[in-house]
Amino acid sequence: MTKMSDDSIGIDISKDKLDCHRLSDGAFAQFPNTKPGFQKLRRWIGPDLPARVVYEPTGPYHGAFEAALADHLPLVKVNPKHARRFAESKGQLAKTDRADARVLAQMGAAHALEPDAPVAKDRPILRELQAARAALIKDKVRLQNQLDRQQQRLTQKLTRRRLRQVVDDIAELDQAIRAQLETCPARKRALRLIQSIKGIGAVAATTILIEMPEIGSLRKKAVASLAGIAPITRQSGRWRGQSFIQGGRKPLRDALYLPAIVATQYNPDLKAQYQRMKAAGKPSKVAITAIMRKLLILANTLVKEDREWEEIRA
Repeated sequence: MTKMSDDSIGIDISKDKLDCHRLSDGAFAQFPNTKPGFQKLRRWIGPDLPARVVYEPTGPYHGAFEAALADHLPLVKVNPKHARRFAESKGQLAKTDRADARVLAQMGAAHALEPDAPVAKDRPILRELQAARAALIKDKVRLQNQLDRQQQRLTQKLTRRRLRQVVDDIAELDQAIRAQLETCPARKRALRLIQSIKGIGAVAATTILIEMPEIGSLRKKAVASLAGIAPITRQSGRWRGQSFIQGGRKPLRDALYLPAIVATQYNPDLKAQYQRMKAAGKPSKVAITAIMRKLLILANTLVKEDREWEEIRA
C-alpha cells in the first residue's frame, strides 16, 4: 500500500451503507456495507491512494470494513466525539451521513492524520469472544444477586444450576481467548511479560492485549490516555481546579481496577507507592487510579523492552 497523493476521503459507516466523500474534488459516492460494496469502494478510489481514509467506529458495523480494507487502504479511525467537535468548530450543526463523511475528510486533512497500524486479522474474533465473556460476567452477577434474594428451594436449585453453567461457559471462553492470542508468537510472549507483574493475572493480561493491541509501541502519556486514566489538569490564571480522568477505553480501565487493588497488597514497589500517596493525604480512589496507570505503563515498558518484571531492590 503506497501513498500516492495528499488527498483525504471521509467515510460514514452505518449498518447498510458507506457514505463516502473525497476532499480533492468534492465527489460523493455511496456503497453497500458488504464485501461487494468494499470492492466497489476500492474501484471508486482507484489506483492512486489518498493519504488517509477517515472513519468513525460504529459498534458492530465497522468491523467487516476494517478487516476487508486494512491491508489495502490507509485507514484512520477517529473518536466520534472529536469529529463532532471539529464539525461544531466549523459551524456545522447539521448531522447527516453525507455531511458526516465530508467532515471526516476535512478533519483528516486539517490535522494531517496518519494512517493507523493495520489491526491483526483475528481481532474481530477476539473482540467477539471478549464481548461474550463480558455478557456472561454480567449474567453471573445477576444470578448471584438473584440467588441471595430467593427463598424457595426450587428456585434456588434452578438458579444454582444456571450459575454453574455460566461459570463453565466463562472458563471455556477464557481458554478460547488465550488459545487465540497464543496463535501469534509475539502476543504469547507479551502475555508472559505482562503476567510477570505482581498483581496482573491471566484475565487482566488477556484483556490488556485485546483492548490495547498497540501495547509495547506507545509513549507513557499515550498509554494512560488510551485507558482514560491520565489526570487532566484544570487551571486558568490564579485558579487551580481539581484534576480528573475521563474518556478512554472503559473495558481496559475496568480490567485494571482489581489488579491495582491486589498490587497495593502484594507488589512491593506499588505497595510502597500507594502508601506514600495515602500518607500524603491522597484519597483512596486517586491513589488506586495512580496504581492502575503505573501497572499499564509498566506493562507497556516490559513489552517494549522484551523483559520480565523484577522487584526493585534497595
